Amino acid sequence: MKKQRKHCHYCGEITIKKYEDNVQRDFCPACKSFFYENPLPVVSAILESSRRILLVRRDRAPSKGLWCLPTGFAEAGESIEEAVLRELEEETGIMGKIVRLFDVDSYKSRFYGDLLFLTFVVQQTGGKLCAGDDCSQAKFWPVNKLPPLAFRSNKVALEAYIKSRRDYWAIFDSIEYTDKKNIPPAVAKNSLTRRLVNVIIKNKEKIIEQWLEDVSVNPSTAEYHKVAREVLYNICDRILSQLTLWLGGLHDVDKIRGFYTKLGRERKKSGFKLSGALSALSLIRKHIWTFALAQDALQKNLELYMTFELQRRMTIFFDLATFYLTRGHEEK
Repeated sequence: MKKQRKHCHYCGEITIKKYEDNVQRDFCPACKSFFYENPLPVVSAILESSRRILLVRRDRAPSKGLWCLPTGFAEAGESIEEAVLRELEEETGIMGKIVRLFDVDSYKSRFYGDLLFLTFVVQQTGGKLCAGDDCSQAKFWPVNKLPPLAFRSNKVALEAYIKSRRDYWAIFDSIEYTDKKNIPPAVAKNSLTRRLVNVIIKNKEKIIEQWLEDVSVNPSTAEYHKVAREVLYNICDRILSQLTLWLGGLHDVDKIRGFYTKLGRERKKSGFKLSGALSALSLIRKHIWTFALAQDALQKNLELYMTFELQRRMTIFFDLATFYLTRGHEEK
């Protein structure tokens, strides 16, 4: 528990409580001086390496035995940036440089009173990992297996940091596992491909409805105007299913060839012109793309790669679909 002031540290007189600017403060009646209790600045460092976060295990109270970010009080005479780099080196042996201030949080400690946590993202520039002052261990923890943390402010900052990095990690996973069939479950769950597929699956009904409204009146698809709505719905539903399988890596070129060659034969047998069938297919692509761009997730600068990747994969899919639908339609 934080000790309370009882005496003036200038003259030793017993202090009293007195209001100043509607705030009750300690006051020395002999010196006529107020004492101000301001929050103590605490610095923490987030150092990430390959999706692992550097943590230290505390070797003294408060929260002895629990893990936290390299954390400590700023000292008089040093800048807040100097403080975080000093604490990092003292507690972990690692030297670093400031990347940016990431989070600021207020916290009331029963040991120290009001604290102001300033959390910085740092990058390693040298040193060797070893437990230092006030720590029994220092190690990197995977972001998905972090231990319980000693300080709430560390927990809040790390949750926000991990959330801010997920899109970048998804992009790198998409690149790394593009041509690999066996993707680790944890990667697959958050991969760019899975997220693209989810956009289509979750909004399939809306995409189909938009396509139905268009294909039933568009001059380029005149033969579709008289087709029953449920028949058109089934056509679009089948194509969207094929696309999601393709994006998810569950459909290869042979399956695309078989599906669209058969679809081309069906359109020809039903009396549809090739131009109308291709136009209807193109309109499906249009409405998927239009809907995807309307989503907030694809408006962020961070999602530029995701937008490009969706366009690239859809282009391959629909180019294959167009070619094999045409071939099937042309078969005698």
